[in-house]
Amino acid sequence: MKKNIKGIIFCLIFALVSYFVCKFDFFKQINLNSLTFAIIIGMIIGNVFLKYIPKSWRYGITFSGKKLLRLAIILYGFRITFQQIFAVGGYGLIADIIMLSSTYLIGYYLGTRIFKLDKDLCMLTAIGSSVCGAAAVLGTDSMLKAKSHKVSLAVSTVVLFGTISMFLYPVLFSFGILPENVFGIYIGSTVHEVAQVVAAGSAISPAVADTSVIVKLTRVMMLVPYLFLLGLYLSKKNNTERTKVPIPWFAILFVVMCGVNSLNFIPKAIVSGIVEFDVLLLTLAMFALGVETNFEKIKGLGIKPILLAMIMFIWLVFFGAFICKFFTV
Repeated sequence: MKKNIKGIIFCLIFALVSYFVCKFDFFKQINLNSLTFAIIIGMIIGNVFLKYIPKSWRYGITFSGKKLLRLAIILYGFRITFQQIFAVGGYGLIADIIMLSSTYLIGYYLGTRIFKLDKDLCMLTAIGSSVCGAAAVLGTDSMLKAKSHKVSLAVSTVVLFGTISMFLYPVLFSFGILPENVFGIYIGSTVHEVAQVVAAGSAISPAVADTSVIVKLTRVMMLVPYLFLLGLYLSKKNNTERTKVPIPWFAILFVVMCGVNSLNFIPKAIVSGIVEFDVLLLTLAMFALGVETNFEKIKGLGIKPILLAMIMFIWLVFFGAFICKFFTV
């Protein structure tokens, strides 16, 4: 920790600034959360002022973007309870499974076979669109250990198309493509980030907002089995017949925290405090990631990753509506 502390403090300062700045009403109105703000600031510092950052701080910056991230993923479990999942019923779960698996497979197949993109980048972009945005990208990267510019690009696509979703879905509702009683399932199973789901659902009605968040958080939990499958893939890829499959303990602890939260014995005030602390940790990790991002490397990847993310976005919007049509009663 001694070699990491200066870099961690550096990241923490900017994370705190991002966290409190985004508490102002203006930023709330434009739905800019601290994670997005932090990675933008980090990218600016990492590409314009990197030469002024002492090399001894780099260890702590990397530690913040990798190790502290796992703690943030664990604490993310305090956002969901098993009771919330059961309350929505099977429709939300079915929609989540169909949209998650189909979006991920389409993203990975098109990315690797058609666009000929790097596998790590395809995985990160696909999981960001199909599960829970930046948190899924960061959780997957904690196992993949991809280069920072690939992670940042995947997060950027989530921010771009998730932001479009916040404004698009209320318009789609006004067109009457789906009734209100299933529109929350539609939003929760197709919109990228939790914050974006809240924004889109709240713009329609409190009932839609509640349903969409529960469906979304159920989708978040599916990150755990995905990480186990990823561990099996990485083990096979490395030709490890006898090597143990890497177990994502942070993902298991994420489910444990969901279970603890489901017991309702922890006071709500404490749970709210844990969730806010988790937001700060995720903000810190995003800032660190931004600092380690190199624009020149992203530029070298071209327009293909953006096109890939756009195709997945279109799939989520149209196929998601088609799937939810079956839930209309």
